[in-house]
Amino acid sequence: MNTRLRLQPLTAGDSTWSEEQSRQNFEVVSRLVTPNEPMKSRLLLHPLAPEAGGDPTHTGGKFWASQNDPEWQLIATWVGNTDSAATAPRRDSNDDGNRAGFASFRANVEPIFLKERPGHARCYGCHSEGNRAFHLGKLSAGSAVWTEEQSRLNFQNVLQLVTPGDPTSSRLLMHPLAPESGGEAFHSGGRQFASQNDPDFLKIAEWVKGLNLSDTTLANPSKVRIYVTNSAGNNVDVIDPATNKTVQTIDGIELPHGVVFSPDGSRVYISNESESILDVVDGSTGRILEKVPLGGHPNNLTITKDGKRVLVGIRENSGWLDVIDSATLKKTRSIPVSGPVHNVYVTPDGKYAVAGSIDAKNLTVVDLQSEQAVWSLDLRSGVRPMAFEANPDGSTKRIFAQLSGFNGFAVVDFAKHIEVERIKLPDKPGGYGVAEGRTGTPSHGIGVAPDNKSLWIASTAANAVFQYELPSLKLLGHVELPHVYPQGQKPSGSVPEWITFTPDGKVLYVSNSGDRSVSAIDTEKRQLVAIIPAGEVPKRINTMVVR
Repeated sequence: MNTRLRLQPLTAGDSTWSEEQSRQNFEVVSRLVTPNEPMKSRLLLHPLAPEAGGDPTHTGGKFWASQNDPEWQLIATWVGNTDSAATAPRRDSNDDGNRAGFASFRANVEPIFLKERPGHARCYGCHSEGNRAFHLGKLSAGSAVWTEEQSRLNFQNVLQLVTPGDPTSSRLLMHPLAPESGGEAFHSGGRQFASQNDPDFLKIAEWVKGLNLSDTTLANPSKVRIYVTNSAGNNVDVIDPATNKTVQTIDGIELPHGVVFSPDGSRVYISNESESILDVVDGSTGRILEKVPLGGHPNNLTITKDGKRVLVGIRENSGWLDVIDSATLKKTRSIPVSGPVHNVYVTPDGKYAVAGSIDAKNLTVVDLQSEQAVWSLDLRSGVRPMAFEANPDGSTKRIFAQLSGFNGFAVVDFAKHIEVERIKLPDKPGGYGVAEGRTGTPSHGIGVAPDNKSLWIASTAANAVFQYELPSLKLLGHVELPHVYPQGQKPSGSVPEWITFTPDGKVLYVSNSGDRSVSAIDTEKRQLVAIIPAGEVPKRINTMVVR
């Protein structure tokens, strides 16, 4: 059944799951546990009797009368530290019900699914039947509303179809909207909303706009993974930030460059320099699903906010972006830009792509609606990694661009299309980069924290990561990175390349290409908390979040 813990159906005549099915079960079960903390794990608390510390209700009944049950203890041992589990604090299972997102959903959104619209079947009529991605609970006989427990499950399922704060990127709204009003091409339930001015559409859109990360996190726990491409190897490492351990290795991709993800995490897209292709990988198994030919030698890539287009930077001749349709996995067009592309990004509001060129020493901004370049800026040095600061309304305020031969970054006013400042990193710590042969890229790796309040920038010359306050760009401090110890020589730096964050911004990850490792840094304390082994010359690094 379509429950949170959904186990794969056994094949007719089988009494056990296949390995592939077990892997899928493992992925589902993993979302219901907090590593090392059994008493924070829904897998253990939901079927446990309330008097033994379990949740108040479980529609499947209470399987374990106490924590001494052998099965309970077996699972608790698998989850982690059972010695301290009994004293670990447990989240109140009603916390999510107290959230404004759930309360507003139940009061304003849920009734729309039961509403009779002229000429249309109710949403409930279709979505309470079968194993649909959007599944509504079955009303009890004689009942006109859902119970609170059913509403919680409805809430969880609906959240999988929305992008908090962004109605037009939310399948819940765009799938039943008429195509001529901006909706998807086809909805088997019909065109429930003729336009975006429909009162019910507006009501759901207002709810989506008001959602925040805390609403979605409590109702629908996330799976977070850190992907790092080993640029001189033939694989990609996948790190679980809960344990800072490598939990998967994707093999068979020689010279992987960039990595991005579909919004639901079902697919991983990796630009492959060796074969000049886009590798499409199953997000659960790590198996290569498709190899999409590109028009030239690729470097980095990005994906649109709705997940419908993958943009691959081509570093050849005059340079262009190959556009890949994620539904058909076919190249739909190539967008010319000003110079061979090294990196490409989508802006925070999803309206533009920004391509940077080392060779042409400029950046180019592409309108994603028209798929045409709209402006470019000469920065007089090769453009390397970039990061973006957003305005309160989500639009792009500034671009921070790292440059060849400069230990710092350029500041670009996005609205005015001009460079307004160039900030040099401190001289101390310093003294690295010469022995490592990286004087041409003294500063590499940059990112704006998820809360938009700080900018983090890595430096090969300093073998450190610096933190700047936003919007003031005041230097707050730095964190030194690991050293490499060549035999018979003085220690060298780890040659940082790229950075990424956990969704809550509490941990920053840096790929150390010279040390074959990834550093995990506590951003609040500015302290190194883990060094995670990686493959040959780890470089591009990115965070996948699946809810």
